[in-house]
Amino acid sequence: MPDNPRKLQFADVNDDVVRSLTQTGSAYYITLTVAITVTLVCFFFPWFYQLNYGIGAAGMNQPTVWGTYLASFIFWIGLSHSGTLLSCVLHITQSSWRKAMYRSAEAMTLFSLMVAGTMVMVHVGRPWFIHWTLPYPNQMGLWPNFRSPLMFDVMAITTYLTGSSIFIYMGTIPDFAAVRDRTTGWRHHMYVMLSLGWRGTDTEWHRLGWAYTFLAVLIIPLAVSVHSIVSWDFALSLVPALHQTIFAPYFVVGAIYSGTAGIVTVMFVLRKYMNFEHYITDLHFDNLGKLLIVLSLIWTYINALELFTAWYSGTSTEYEALKYKLFGYYAWLYWEMILFCAVAPLLMISKRFRTSFVPMLILSIVINIGMYTERFLIVGTSLSRQYLPDSWGVYVPSSVEISIMVGTLGMFSTLFLIFVKIFPSISIYEIKETMDQPGEAATSTPGTEGGAD
Repeated sequence: MPDNPRKLQFADVNDDVVRSLTQTGSAYYITLTVAITVTLVCFFFPWFYQLNYGIGAAGMNQPTVWGTYLASFIFWIGLSHSGTLLSCVLHITQSSWRKAMYRSAEAMTLFSLMVAGTMVMVHVGRPWFIHWTLPYPNQMGLWPNFRSPLMFDVMAITTYLTGSSIFIYMGTIPDFAAVRDRTTGWRHHMYVMLSLGWRGTDTEWHRLGWAYTFLAVLIIPLAVSVHSIVSWDFALSLVPALHQTIFAPYFVVGAIYSGTAGIVTVMFVLRKYMNFEHYITDLHFDNLGKLLIVLSLIWTYINALELFTAWYSGTSTEYEALKYKLFGYYAWLYWEMILFCAVAPLLMISKRFRTSFVPMLILSIVINIGMYTERFLIVGTSLSRQYLPDSWGVYVPSSVEISIMVGTLGMFSTLFLIFVKIFPSISIYEIKETMDQPGEAATSTPGTEGGAD
C-alpha cells in the first residue's frame, strides 16, 4: 500500500510511474553500461573462449563431471520461483500489500529463467545442437528421450517461462494504456502497440480479472513442479548424498527462500533509486521478513532431516558422504551456508530489524550467497565422493567458470535495467485500488484515462 495514501492523488501515481519511465539520469546510463560490460567481459567472452578451446576450459573432471554451470542453473531457476509464485498466491488471497511490488517480482522471475536457460547451453558445451531437445521429424530418426530428467527440465522450464511471460504482460496492459496517454513520440507509438487498444471498458476489466485469476491458479502448481523436476536430475541417480526422496520439497523450499530474498534486494533498489518511497514501504519489508524467517526454519529442518537420513541409513557410502560434507574439503563452505541461511535470518525475529531497509538488503544478499553455496555443495560433495575410493577427486572451479558465474549477474542486471524503462515497475491501477476513492468515483470502474487513471 502507498505510504500515507490520503496525501496522494490518482494523478500523482501516474506522474510518478511515467517519470520513472521517461526521466533518466546519468547514473542509470552508467549503471547500464557497467552491467553490459560485465555481461560481455565476464560471460560472453569466456564462453566464446570455451567454445573454441573446448569444455576442458572448465575445472570439471572425473568424477566431478558437473560444476558451477549446473549450480548456477539451479540457483537462477530457484531465484525465479518466488516472483510469479508469490504474486499468484497473494493475488488469490487478495493481499493488498502485494500490489506495489508484484510487477518487479514477476520481472525477476522472467529474467532469472532466461539466465538459467542460457546456463543450460553453457553447461552442455555444444549449444548449436540445442534443437536436438525439440521433438521434430528428422532424417536420422533422432528423438529426445522423454524418460530423461533433462527432458523434464526442458518441458517444465519452457512451460513456466511461457506462462510467466503471459502473466506479467497481461497484467500490465492497463498500465501500458495509461502511459500511452501521457507520452509522445516513439514512446507513444510503442505503448500504443503494447496496450493492444485497451480502453478500460467494463467488459475489458471483467475479462482481465477472470484471465488473470485463471493464470494465477495455473502457475502455482506449475512453479512447484518446475523445481521438483530439477531436483530429479539428482535424486533419480544412485550417487550417495543425491539419491534422496526429500530432494523435491528441499529444492522447492530453497527456491522460494532464495527468490524471496531476491525480491527484498529488488524492492530496496526500486525504493531507493526509482523514488518509490511512497509505494514500497516498511510494511513490505516487514511482511517479506516474516516470510523469510518461516522459510529459513523450514529449510533448516529439511537440512537436518537430510543429515539424519544419511546417518540413519547405516550404509558406509552415505556415512562417507555425510562425513565429507561436514568435515571434508568443502566443510568451510557447508558451515558458511548454515551461518548465512539458518543462523543469520534469526535476526528477523525483531520487527525493528525487518523494517530497517539497509540491514534487510545486506541480509537478503547474504542469504542468496548461502543459497548459491548450497547449490554448489550439492554437486561438489556428492560426485567427488562416490562408491570406490580410487575414483575420488577434488573439484575446484576454473577462472572461466567463476567469470561466467559473475557474468550471469551482469546479464540479469542488464535485463532488469532495460525492463524498468519499458514496463511500469509498479502497477498503476492496482495501487489506486488501495487508495481512497475520490468522491463520486468511489463506485466507478478503476480507470478513466487509458483504463488506469
